[in-house]
Amino acid sequence: MTIHFQRELEKIKKRILSLGAMVEERVRLVIRALETRDGDAAKKIIISDHEIDEMEVEIEEECLKILALYQPVAIDLRFLTAVIKINNDLERVADEAVNIAERVKVIARRQRLDIPFNHSSMAEKSEFMLKDNMMNEAYDVVKHAIGEHPDRVSYLINLLLVSRHLERIADHATNIAEEVIYLVEGEIVRHGNYL
Repeated sequence: MTIHFQRELEKIKKRILSLGAMVEERVRLVIRALETRDGDAAKKIIISDHEIDEMEVEIEEECLKILALYQPVAIDLRFLTAVIKINNDLERVADEAVNIAERVKVIARRQRLDIPFNHSSMAEKSEFMLKDNMMNEAYDVVKHAIGEHPDRVSYLINLLLVSRHLERIADHATNIAEEVIYLVEGEIVRHGNYL
């Protein structure tokens, strides 16, 4: 392939890494906003979501343009298809950060309720792409707390929704990891195909 083609691929690599860093920062910011109950920080995350949406569209358009112009094969084709999928998952992670920010806005306006509900551990595990029974544990905690605090149902449901969004972030992170394996090794490991 031509030098121009290689430059285009390098540009795509830099852009997808930049998008990944932006999304990772949004997740960190929303977790901090949740922990500190900072409604203003949550609003900033929501307002800035258009930056990630625009970048996701630009990356996809660049990939499609390269596919049409150069008709790459082998590793270059694999790279571009992986980038398109990773790009989509990164944008969806950013959407989950916005969803959490929406919950933080609601939670921040309410008086804190002292229940044993800690999103920090779940957020940390989401960042490390681990999946376990934490969502079920969160559900049980909220169900119990609703019984004890029926006047605080809205607040508690928002806490549960945050847990659901964190679980989705972990799912998207797993998808991204699977695409990286495909990119590097050429193996599709989705749906339990780990052999």
